[in-house]
Amino acid sequence: MSAAQLAQALAILDRPADKNLLVGVNTADDAGIYKISENSAIVYTIDILTPVVRNPYIYGQVVAANSISDIYAMGGEPKLALNIMGFPGNGDPETMGEILRGGQDKAREAGVLIIGGHTFVADEVKYGLSVTGYIHPDKIITNAGAKPDDLIILTKPLGTGVIVQSVLAGKKQGVDLNPVLKAMTMRNRDASVAMRKAAVHAATDVTGFG
Repeated sequence: MSAAQLAQALAILDRPADKNLLVGVNTADDAGIYKISENSAIVYTIDILTPVVRNPYIYGQVVAANSISDIYAMGGEPKLALNIMGFPGNGDPETMGEILRGGQDKAREAGVLIIGGHTFVADEVKYGLSVTGYIHPDKIITNAGAKPDDLIILTKPLGTGVIVQSVLAGKKQGVDLNPVLKAMTMRNRDASVAMRKAAVHAATDVTGFG
C-alpha cells in the first residue's frame, strides 16, 4: 500500500481528542506518546516485517531492532514488548522458535522484556513487536520539528533495503552481506542518546528500509 492510499484510508477516521495525547496520528510519526504524569509519558509503537534474510535467527534480530528503534527515534527508552507473528499452519516449529529467539536476544540486549504476544496462521511468515517505552513529556523528538538550514545526520548507512531485496531476488552478485546485517541488527540507542544531548529538532527511524 502506498502512502497516498494509506492517507486516503485514514482520512475517514476521527482524530483522537485527549489533552494527554502528546503525539498521535497527525504527523505519522514513529510512535505515539501519551502523558501519564508531569514527568512521564508512555511511548507506543508496533511494527511487522516479512523475512528480509533467510536465516530465521537473524531475521528475528532485524525485526526486533527495527521495532525497538522506533522508540529510540522519539528520544524514549524502550521497556516492554509483545511478539506478533503470522506463521504457516504447516510451518516448521523450529524455524518459528529461532525467529522468536533472535527477537528475544536482541530485545534483551536493549534491556527490553518480551512479556507475551500473539500468533496467527498466515500464508507467509510475518513477525513484529509491539514496544512500550517511557519518555519525559518535555523531551520528545518528533519527525515534524525540522527547521530550514538544519543539517541531516545519518546514523546508519543507506541502501541496506536495496541490497537485501536484490539478494532475495537472487541477484547477490558477490555482495558481502555481513556489513548489511550488522547495520540492520545494530541498536540505535547510542544515536538516540547523542541526539538528545545535541537537542536535535527532528528525527525518524529507517532501520527496516535503510
